[in-house]
Amino acid sequence: MSALDTLNSVAFSAFGEHFKWTDVVGNGLGLAGLALGWRRSVWAWPVQLLSGAVLVAAYWSAQLTGGVGKQLLVIGVAVWGWFQWRRGVRDGGEIRVRFATWRERGVLVAGTAAGLFAVVGLFTLYPSLSWNPWPDAYIFVGTVAAMVAMARGWVEFWFAWLAVDAVGVPLAWNSDLKFSALVYVIYFVLVIAGMYAWWQQTRVPRHGGPVLEGAAA
Repeated sequence: MSALDTLNSVAFSAFGEHFKWTDVVGNGLGLAGLALGWRRSVWAWPVQLLSGAVLVAAYWSAQLTGGVGKQLLVIGVAVWGWFQWRRGVRDGGEIRVRFATWRERGVLVAGTAAGLFAVVGLFTLYPSLSWNPWPDAYIFVGTVAAMVAMARGWVEFWFAWLAVDAVGVPLAWNSDLKFSALVYVIYFVLVIAGMYAWWQQTRVPRHGGPVLEGAAA
């Protein structure tokens, strides 16, 4: 049995459903990364990177090519976000989170919409990449948009994750990734708590030293 076969083997069964190791470990790391993001820890990024690597195997086994591509892009954005937050800490400035400006929101929404139609077009042109282009593309692009907002330290990051989860839950469940679907319930709680925590940080007065976008370690 290969390492990939081992990762994709059943970890446990419950209520007549089988839960795979890749699904369990990958999403467990994803939860840890989200919790670290809530705490504004720079370690959120390497944990997200590792989560993406494990979930590549999970989506590959489920034949969700779009999910594989999403996780590869997640890994790339995680590397970028990691450098963004580490640079803020290294430069010695006061790290903060904030709401995006209306211009920044407009750019984020426009970029997300353009990316959505581009990815749907790609999936439609090459049907083998995805059996369900619209939800696959929505999750693909929405995840990247959320991570970019997180890297920039925008509170809107949490709203973007809520929008992604609304489609991700039924898609994961119907794709035999049961643990992925169930863990979104915990994601929802973390997202609400993280959203409140970051919003509270925007109300804290900052004094002295330069202020950099990002998050504290």
